[in-house]
Amino acid sequence: MDHSTSLLRLIFLALGAALVLLVLRSAFHLPRGIDTPTTSLFDAAAAAGSSCTRFAPWGCRKGDRTKPKPKPPSHETDVPRHPLDPLTVSEINRAREILRAHPPFASSPSSLFVHSLALDEPEKAVVLGWRRGVDPLPPRRAVAVVRFRGEAFVLAVDLAGGAVTPLPVPASGYPTMTMDEQVSLCFAPFADPAFNATIRRRGVRLSDVACLPISLGWYGPTEENRRLIKVQCFSAEGTANFYMRPIEGLTVLVDMDTAEVIHISDRGAGIPIPAAANTDYRYARHMQEEGDPASNGFQKVRAPSMEPAPSGPGVELVDGHTVRWGGWELHLKADARAGMVVSRARVQDPRTGAHREVLYKGMASELFVPYMDPSEAWYFKTYMDAGEYGFGLQAMPLVPLNDCPRHARYLDGVFVAADGRPYVRENMICVFERYAGDVAWRHSESPITGMDVRSRVRR
Repeated sequence: MDHSTSLLRLIFLALGAALVLLVLRSAFHLPRGIDTPTTSLFDAAAAAGSSCTRFAPWGCRKGDRTKPKPKPPSHETDVPRHPLDPLTVSEINRAREILRAHPPFASSPSSLFVHSLALDEPEKAVVLGWRRGVDPLPPRRAVAVVRFRGEAFVLAVDLAGGAVTPLPVPASGYPTMTMDEQVSLCFAPFADPAFNATIRRRGVRLSDVACLPISLGWYGPTEENRRLIKVQCFSAEGTANFYMRPIEGLTVLVDMDTAEVIHISDRGAGIPIPAAANTDYRYARHMQEEGDPASNGFQKVRAPSMEPAPSGPGVELVDGHTVRWGGWELHLKADARAGMVVSRARVQDPRTGAHREVLYKGMASELFVPYMDPSEAWYFKTYMDAGEYGFGLQAMPLVPLNDCPRHARYLDGVFVAADGRPYVRENMICVFERYAGDVAWRHSESPITGMDVRSRVRR
């Protein structure tokens, strides 16, 4: 009798538990299985279609834990507000329409390649005489460097009237490489069976090979009137710093217009590829390999410059390109070739309040790097970084709190692809103030004067 009663109690308990589970399941939509997508009581994001399991309901709370990434600025509605402001998205599109409709380009617009499209800056006297808020902007014009069916053109484009005026073309040389060309040249060697066979003989997997267009140049009379470039390759196995693992002695001559491999020079078959150990410069990789930041010289410190001054950030960004700080005012913009251009730098006299002109226009004109090694794989390396590659085109977006402090002001770059369409390089320039300590000057007279004079000034 006792056993029957216990059995009945067990049955009723089991039925009761099943009924409670059924009620809870219908009320709260409990998951049917481990991998069954469901909505959790604690998951507001699941209603939008996220997948969760009953073992990780908290991991699905994306709405609470991660803020959505802000949409990057499109700059579609930007308008110029200063005579030196760069071309806007709408102005670039307008210039593209004018160029594609201009003869002879109109006969085959797809054969037109834009290597450069920038503001045709007004004359210096016009810029210096312009007054913000009083005078209208001078007429907006653009200068375009294009190639059409192998021929280069330099053109002035009137953005308002649509007129196109030819300008003198340099007697020799070729325009700056477009980003499209630079990317395609990285992959051009892999279409050549002889190159692939050379890589295999070196014992390197093709999937680990990274190639780069190294340097343009003139390589002899047999290549006259051809756009040629030499490409060299590296092994990216085990590191992001593939420059430390060159496939030494292997040089590929490529026709930039046809992507054809003209010649392969392989004179380094006996040169080993350096090991990948300790070559990766990424902080996260060091943490994976070592585990202890201090073992690699890393210290977790908070730089004082990451916080603004007690009175707040002192840098003011007006109309997108005018920077004001501490009595200074200057115009700042991104440039595809120069990277960054500073114009109209002026300082205010604290006694009279008048502005004194300090710099009309300043930029890095070029970075020339001749390696001057006569060997086959090195003699041609004579980089002209601005003219061949473009400082601005190579720029990467700056990372807040990594590259720039919390109170920095950012400027984007609006550049032009090979087909003439605009694109935005986000956070290309940042501006911020930082105390740099006491700057010291030391002055002494030359020994030939016979004067024993030394002085040091601190401010």
